[in-house]
Amino acid sequence: MENKRRIFIQNTGIITATAAFSPNILLSATRKSNKKLGIALVGLGYYSRDLLAPALLLTKHCELRGIVTGSPEKIPIWKAKYGIKDQNIYNYTNFDSIANNPDIDVVYVVLPPSMHAEYTIRAANAGKHVWCEKPMAPTVSACEAMIKACKDNKVKLAIGYRCQHDPNIQAYMKVGKERPFGKIKMINAAAGYFDGRADHWKQSKEMGGGAMGDMGVYALQAARLATGEEPISVVAQASTTRPEIYKEVEETMMFQLTFPSGALAACQTSFGINMNHLHVVYEKGWLKMEPHSSYRGNNGSMSNGTLINYPIPNQQAKQMDNDALAILNNTDMLVPGEEGLRDINVVEAVYKSAQQQCAIKI
Repeated sequence: MENKRRIFIQNTGIITATAAFSPNILLSATRKSNKKLGIALVGLGYYSRDLLAPALLLTKHCELRGIVTGSPEKIPIWKAKYGIKDQNIYNYTNFDSIANNPDIDVVYVVLPPSMHAEYTIRAANAGKHVWCEKPMAPTVSACEAMIKACKDNKVKLAIGYRCQHDPNIQAYMKVGKERPFGKIKMINAAAGYFDGRADHWKQSKEMGGGAMGDMGVYALQAARLATGEEPISVVAQASTTRPEIYKEVEETMMFQLTFPSGALAACQTSFGINMNHLHVVYEKGWLKMEPHSSYRGNNGSMSNGTLINYPIPNQQAKQMDNDALAILNNTDMLVPGEEGLRDINVVEAVYKSAQQQCAIKI
C-alpha cells in the first residue's frame, strides 16, 4: 500500500507543478538566529523512524523540528515522541509552504529514489538547505537538476553518505592517497543483505529500486574511495534467484571497474546475499575492512599490523552534525551533490553494460 500511495503522489501532477514555485514566488522567512539548525524529515519510513530521528536527539548542532508525511496516522506518534509543533507538520501537497517557516532550516529527503529530485528541488525553491538520502537519484539528469536548483537558490546540498563521515572509512581513504604500500593492484568490495520483502520500493523500477542503486553504491564507493580515482570503464552482470519478486529490477549485480592507474575492482551487491567487506591488494601489502559499511560500526586491519578501529557512537548523528556545521560556518559539505552525481554516473554505466553485455567506457 505504501508503494501504491507514493506512486499515486508522483502521478497526480505534483512534479509538474513544482516548476510553478520559485524563490520569486515563495519568499523564505528569515531564519532564527540560534546555534541549532531546525531539521524537517520528509518521509517517515524505517530510516527516519529508527535511525535519523533518534540520532537527531544526539546531535549538538541540529534538532528535529518538522515532519512531512502522506500518512496522517503517523502524526500523533511523532508529535508525542518528539514534540513536533502543529505548524511544522506538512504533507506532500502543502510542502512548499515550508518556505515561510523560520523553524525549518534544512529539509532531509528520505523517500524512494524516484522522489528525491522532486523534493530536493521543491525544498531548494523554498529556500531551505537540503540533505538527501542515497542513492541521490535514479539518473544523472535528475542529479544535475538537483545540484542546479540548490545552486540557483544559494542553498547547500549534501548526500547522506554517512560512511564518508566515519573515521574508519577516512582511514582507508588516507592509505589510498598516501600509498604507503605502493600502487593499488586489485580491490574486492561487496555490499548486500537478504531482503525478504516482496512489495517494497526496492523491487519497483518506477520508484528507483534495484540492488545497484541502493546497496551497490556502498561497493562502488568502497572502490572509488580506496583508490581516490574515478573508474574509466565497467563490465557488469545482473541476475536474480527470485524472479517472482524481482520482476522489474535486479536482485544481484556484479561489476568490474577499471581505474586510470590500472587498478581493478571486482564489486558485488545484492538483495539476496549477506555480504559486507572490502579487500585492497597493494604492491607491497593489503588492507581489509569487514564490515566496511555497517550501521553498527566498521573496522579492519593492514598488512603491517595496523588496526582500523575508531569508535563512533552514532554514524547518523556525526553525519548530520558535520553537515550542520558546514551550513552554520558556510564551508563546503563533506559529501556534496557532486559526489552523489559521480556515483550515479557509474551506476548508469553499470546498467548499460549489463543490458548490452559488453564493456562500457565511463
